[in-house]
Amino acid sequence: MPTGYLAGPSAAEVPGTGGASFANALVGAVGDVQQLQGTSNQLAVQAVTGDLTDMHAATLASTRASVALELVATVRNRGVEAFNEIMRMQA
Repeated sequence: MPTGYLAGPSAAEVPGTGGASFANALVGAVGDVQQLQGTSNQLAVQAVTGDLTDMHAATLASTRASVALELVATVRNRGVEAFNEIMRMQA
């Protein structure tokens, strides 16, 4: 599991690079989600095959992956809504 669990750098650590830093943050978040889902899938396979020793870990991994995916989807949806609102304002 990533050490930051979708925690990006604080505002003081990010230089004013505009959209590039936001894009990097999104790419990092998607990478974290993929890693969380991979861990969840691996533990699910272990549960099905009977190799899992800690069901609690599998449940936590599944929940973390689900919440992280919901977070990334919400950020994406809000970004699309903001873009659409900006486009309406220009018309």
